[in-house]
Amino acid sequence: MPTIDVLDSTLFYEEHGSASAPGPTYVLLHGNPGSSHTWREVAPALDPGGERRIVVPDLIGMGRSGKPDLAYSFADHARYLDAFFDALGLRDVVLVGHDWGGVLALDRAARHPDGVAGTAFFETFVKPLSSDELSPQARERTRMLRTPGAGEQMIAGDVPLIRTAYSGAVLTPLTGPALDAYLAPYPTVESRRPLLAWARQFPLDGEPAETVARIEAFGPWLAASPDVPKLLLTFTGSPTLAVTPPVVEWCAAHIAALTVTPCGAAGHHATEDRPEEIAAAVREWAGANGLG
Repeated sequence: MPTIDVLDSTLFYEEHGSASAPGPTYVLLHGNPGSSHTWREVAPALDPGGERRIVVPDLIGMGRSGKPDLAYSFADHARYLDAFFDALGLRDVVLVGHDWGGVLALDRAARHPDGVAGTAFFETFVKPLSSDELSPQARERTRMLRTPGAGEQMIAGDVPLIRTAYSGAVLTPLTGPALDAYLAPYPTVESRRPLLAWARQFPLDGEPAETVARIEAFGPWLAASPDVPKLLLTFTGSPTLAVTPPVVEWCAAHIAALTVTPCGAAGHHATEDRPEEIAAAVREWAGANGLG
């Protein structure tokens, strides 16, 4: 699998389909604490005939990408992702993002509108949140992650931040090789710092201000880009879901050219529970909108 030099580090990525395929390139962006491994069943099902080019990177500091000495702020992630797009010459793309990958996708689309043919996203943050929009459990988890010492415990020992993500935020807990692949890139506490940095950037009650500002900044583009098809995938059946019915209503009222497609029951890490449904929904939406 290839890596490419990006700024002062490297990004790992996978490719599916044909690099010479006509139409836009599909770029699949994972969330936290995921990696390109998140898309292992989605990517092949998204293009069973090999007629699209699909690029699946590990974000900087995550998976098999380099782990330079950074704060791992949202701006850091966006900067390395921009450099990755430049390094591969990705100019006409469909961005598909989960969790923080969805936020990065919408941020990138708003800043480079001429290079984006469409966006699909799920279980992501389309707007900043307030505490009263969260369950008591979610509020407590956020408080714990932001508390010095308590957050660090989530990346210590057997890495509960990863283990709880793939046991409690999925309908069927992961074990064996599927879970090991998420754990393997993080053998030390230092290598896990990017995971905690992402968790502490959850956009709640106006903090952290930098991340909230980035999310607010793509709102006008979402509302005023009727020429760019957008797809929101929704799920049911789990208290860990980030996109709740009120969020879906907000999206329908504030996002232009939006298709909303239910994909069944899943946890927050929906690629583990509904990979075939996610791929089928994106294929159908792409076909309906002439996206290759």
